[in-house]
Amino acid sequence: MTVKDKVVVITGASSGIGAATVQVLAEAGAKLVIGARRTERLAELAASFTDGQVLYQQTDVTDQQQVKALIDLALDKFGHVDVLYNNAGLMPLSEMAELKVNEWERMIDVNIKGVLYGIAAVLPPMIAQHSGQIITTDSVAGHIVHPGTAVYSGTKWAIQAIMDGLRQEQAANHIKTTMISPGAVNTELFSTITDPKRREAVEADEKNNGLSASDVAKAVLYAIDQPANVAINEVLLRPVTQER
Repeated sequence: MTVKDKVVVITGASSGIGAATVQVLAEAGAKLVIGARRTERLAELAASFTDGQVLYQQTDVTDQQQVKALIDLALDKFGHVDVLYNNAGLMPLSEMAELKVNEWERMIDVNIKGVLYGIAAVLPPMIAQHSGQIITTDSVAGHIVHPGTAVYSGTKWAIQAIMDGLRQEQAANHIKTTMISPGAVNTELFSTITDPKRREAVEADEKNNGLSASDVAKAVLYAIDQPANVAINEVLLRPVTQER
């Protein structure tokens, strides 16, 4: 496997897709530096593997300096970064007429600016080493809009533009870009929905019909585990029963 001994940094690693990806990549032999706000969960993950294989640091992706500090930790301990996985995200769905402006701003801060902060922190060392891979969790919502998803989808459509622009700009530096775009996934993401009825509906659908977090983590593994000349630019995956 080409994943073995690669240095991978993951944000939003304390639960869901992030935590599952830590498990999958660590088992494949990667060296990981993981960040999230809940350090107790990060500590539990790190303790599951060989001492020093998984390092962690508290990281709020809305704070540019904290994101840079996570990349710096990887550089200090391992000397380079092969992969950055921008996974942190929020999904507080609501219709626009509800005017939940604070939620809109929070999604922009986490889903867009958090990704940009990751790119800003890791791009200079990747350009210097003339290689690397930047992965971001996008969504089926980055392709299709439904009532109640307008702003969330907007943040995911923004990621499509940012990542494809990055791909074109950094192709000559052999820096790969990958968007992981899942449909319904059974994770804690629904917990950020503040409307109780909408939250319950989404939770029921994802628990009964959604992909598992490990399903998505295996897609991340697939994207990383490619020859140097192959770039998987997007993986779009849905539960078989999800129509849209």
